[in-house]
Amino acid sequence: MTDHLGRRIAELRAKHGLTQQALAERLAISRVAVSHLESGLSQPGERTVALLASVFRMRPHELVEGTTYPRAKAERLPLVVAHYTEVEHQLALLEADLRWCGHVERAVAEEVLSGWLGRLAVLEADTPDPAERRDVASARRLVGRVLADQRHRHRDG
Repeated sequence: MTDHLGRRIAELRAKHGLTQQALAERLAISRVAVSHLESGLSQPGERTVALLASVFRMRPHELVEGTTYPRAKAERLPLVVAHYTEVEHQLALLEADLRWCGHVERAVAEEVLSGWLGRLAVLEADTPDPAERRDVASARRLVGRVLADQRHRHRDG
């Protein structure tokens, strides 16, 4: 049985906890365009399918497989897409560094974490997605607290 691609997009969007507006912002299209995709009034181009697959963390061919998406268009889809945004990648690296800093000399940890404050400031300024900007701001506050705690313990110790 062939599934309508729009229905699959709507189900995946809901599964990932996204509103039509939030998905539209991730795809750089309008909310109405997302509504038209989901209702089957329009068919996404290859670029949009690749972006959708990225948001849903799947391969483009997985997204359109078994759907009404035209075979000729499906043949032009990339085999893989990036599954994580730059913000997600950087925050994962920060998390690893925070764990690592718990096992190294205080001065080294402070140097690494101070560097993160600058990187996060740039990342926050360059991130267009409001939710990701909030995540980066939260990470900056966390790094600031960890640094302050380390300095406070060093003064008291």
